[in-house]
Amino acid sequence: MDSTTWLANHTGGSDFILLGLFSQSKHPTLLCVVVFVIFLMALTGNAILILLIHSNAHLHTPMYFFISQLSVMDVMYISVTVPKMLMDQVMGVKKISFPECGIQMFLYLTLVGSEFFLLASMAYDRYMAVCHPLRYPVLMNYRICLFLASGCWFLGSVDGFMLTPITMTFPFCRSREIHHFFCEVPAIMKLSCSDTSLVETIMYLCCVLMLLIPVTVISSSYSFILLTVHRMNSAEGRKKAFTTCSSHMTVVFLFYGAAIYTYMIPNSYHTPEKDLVVSFFYTILTPVLNPLIYSLRNKDVTGAVKKMLNV
Repeated sequence: MDSTTWLANHTGGSDFILLGLFSQSKHPTLLCVVVFVIFLMALTGNAILILLIHSNAHLHTPMYFFISQLSVMDVMYISVTVPKMLMDQVMGVKKISFPECGIQMFLYLTLVGSEFFLLASMAYDRYMAVCHPLRYPVLMNYRICLFLASGCWFLGSVDGFMLTPITMTFPFCRSREIHHFFCEVPAIMKLSCSDTSLVETIMYLCCVLMLLIPVTVISSSYSFILLTVHRMNSAEGRKKAFTTCSSHMTVVFLFYGAAIYTYMIPNSYHTPEKDLVVSFFYTILTPVLNPLIYSLRNKDVTGAVKKMLNV
């Protein structure tokens, strides 16, 4: 890329225009209020879950440690995209500068990648708890949990550091209008006037690895869990195992399904409208659903809530 193109990409006049979610709606004000309410629900639900886990001694277990990490990721995840989108709608501004777009993309990729691996760590934790209950306190002590969580954050940041510079150094000489409500990699790449096929292939392979490793861990863990649960003599133990595991599998299917569509399905199957709906689902709705999934079906969490309300 020559110096003229580089300057064009990085000067203030080269701001991107986020067409956003509201431009596609017949009732943008109503949709803005709905998104704001969902955002508050996500922040409140995840904050309460984090507070409960850290304040209640009964929840100081590896499973709840990982759930608290998931809640932290969800709070950051929704805060990267939604506040900017709501402020733009209220103030009537749709622009996002080149640096802001790059920062938003990096944070988003880091959090998505981290959550991929965290869900795999949570599956591994359930495998150890169900299949090796006697050795579980030793095999999943606090140091190991901290190591796994740190590894998830590190691998997610690798994804961000790798894809963000590649995407943001493309020459953008077409329209600066992004058919999206935040700077997502596929939406930005569509604006480039250069050949992006090689980078798309690299991104596809990267996503395969980012998904293949966690999916392999998750599927293997739950295969062993199902075999162990099937052999259980205790009906109560079998029910408890299915309850905790089904909650986790619900989150896995929601998150991975949307990610596979966004990053692994060929562009010919994508339309701006479909991309907005899928992104809205896993960027805005998933952070709201996670605390509900893990709390409403969990007696430990509901018991902690009742105890906190009584106090």
